[in-house]
Amino acid sequence: MRLLLPLLLSAPLYLSGCASPPPAAANALNFDLATTPEPTYSRERGSGFEPGAPRNAAGQPSFFTVDVPAEGNYRVTATLGGPTASDTTIKAELRRLMLDGVQVPAGAMQTRSFVVNVRTANIAAAPGIEAGVVKLKAPRETKDEIWAWDQRITLEINGSQPALRKLVIEPVNVPTIFLLGDSTVADQSREPYSSWGQMFTALFKPTVAVANHAQSGETFRDSLSRRRIDKILSQLQPGDTVLMQFGHNDQKQQKDGSGNAETYKAELRTHAERILARGGVPVVMSSMERRNFDAEGRLKPSLLEYADAARAVAKDMKLAFIDLNAMSQQFYAALGVERSKAAHPINAGKIDNTHHNNYGADQLARLVALGLRQAGVPVAAQLRDDLGPIDPSKPQPPEQYRVATSPGFTQQRPLGD
Repeated sequence: MRLLLPLLLSAPLYLSGCASPPPAAANALNFDLATTPEPTYSRERGSGFEPGAPRNAAGQPSFFTVDVPAEGNYRVTATLGGPTASDTTIKAELRRLMLDGVQVPAGAMQTRSFVVNVRTANIAAAPGIEAGVVKLKAPRETKDEIWAWDQRITLEINGSQPALRKLVIEPVNVPTIFLLGDSTVADQSREPYSSWGQMFTALFKPTVAVANHAQSGETFRDSLSRRRIDKILSQLQPGDTVLMQFGHNDQKQQKDGSGNAETYKAELRTHAERILARGGVPVVMSSMERRNFDAEGRLKPSLLEYADAARAVAKDMKLAFIDLNAMSQQFYAALGVERSKAAHPINAGKIDNTHHNNYGADQLARLVALGLRQAGVPVAAQLRDDLGPIDPSKPQPPEQYRVATSPGFTQQRPLGD
């Protein structure tokens, strides 16, 4: 029996008619959800809707799972639309936003594509890398986040009036952006928490994959000991990009005496050297600030030592650098003391000033995209053309932000601070 996220609801919409997506490869998996309703997922069948609430529970998201033959990147082509106007949002794996509120007029159809990265915890042997496994956190990753580590694609079909008619899933050879970091980067499995890594996927054309290997509560040292960097290196192809953002939890090593800004720099350098050795493009990032204002309404930075350390390593090694710390300060200052609360989740009546909700995560993802452009990282060419202006001092108004909310809520704060 497959381990599922709690509170999953299955409510597929089966619409009449047919669609004509682009021709697919011979090894593509095709699903006609308009004319041939798929049954509940089972290991033997290898595809289907996840079990949960009774079918056709109006207004509730559904989850469609497909086994794939191997790890790697898969292009998903979705045909959307139907006899009535529709509004469809699709997320993949652990709430990675892929299609955001695609609206199709009544009687029309649209075909949209996106790329999903699939992985397992197994590490294949490669030059300088021993075979083994990623040391996943139990039960967080082995149960609650298992969708991020199984050899399957799970799609959350959401939106005010979703209309998914057909799916074509096929392996694809595209560049990969690997993400490595802490809870502010990692896929968060349940509302009200989110990360910029989960929103980042929706900012790119279907010509690149995003593989999020970040995990809550971790540091560069954890990446080494749990073999997360080894997993990335075992899959990295020359020209692939690795974005690295740690700092929040590294401060704890300073407090307990096991590390400081200098050991942080050494561990960052080790990561960058190993990525360069395999032909990858390491991108150093400073951590975004915590939301912390003084009595006069001025932001009180708490991570400058680590932001300076990250900048120093990037400068010394001549690596691309994204100063998310500085941009996040501009972001908070532009919103001010009260409106900036809209970027953070409120859980059990208390605001979490470190982690983010969907709005905050989305705005930070856009700032990371801006950083890629400003640093001249080649993969920035794969960003969507319709992102509009991005300016940390002029964030999108939180009052105007909307994204389909996923089912499942937690009062458990992500690891780390």
